Amino acid sequence: MLPRIDSIKQIRQKIGITQKKLATMTGVSTSMINQIESGRSQPSYETAKRIFDNLAKLEGESSSHTAGDFCSKDIVKLKPSNTLHDAIKKMHQLSISQIPVFSNSEVVGVVSEDGIVKHLADVGESELKKAKLADTMDPVPPIVDFDTPANVLVPLIRYSKCILVTKKSKIIGIITASDTLKMME
Repeated sequence: MLPRIDSIKQIRQKIGITQKKLATMTGVSTSMINQIESGRSQPSYETAKRIFDNLAKLEGESSSHTAGDFCSKDIVKLKPSNTLHDAIKKMHQLSISQIPVFSNSEVVGVVSEDGIVKHLADVGESELKKAKLADTMDPVPPIVDFDTPANVLVPLIRYSKCILVTKKSKIIGIITASDTLKMME
């Protein structure tokens, strides 16, 4: 899945390259880039993919930020034996929307507001509060290294509730959608 076509101009300008340079890199004419950016022309999927791949490559080269710059170091953890009621209480108390689930030092899943709502629809409120996280948690979220370039994080967070960050194979942080907004500052 590609980003929206109307974001090409914004990304190109953020990176600081001209339409001519983008056109040369992607093998299309400068006028075609101009028409795409102004909405007068819709590129084929292949052309759009080449444009976004080149923009992502340049963005990675221009960004010196890493996952470690954006992660929250205070990770709230739950165990598979905790109940969904425990998770809901902790989420409300700390104003967070997801919590990784650990068995000892190993991450085994994640519980999220979205996941809880889905389970609520399936089993009803009385059963939901008693349910153990082991039976209701979502799969392990993506795990990236502390030094992973920041531009890699946005596509990941679109498909996952959170990203865990490791340093020397130990989980040291968590990145949520709201953390990725910090990249725009």
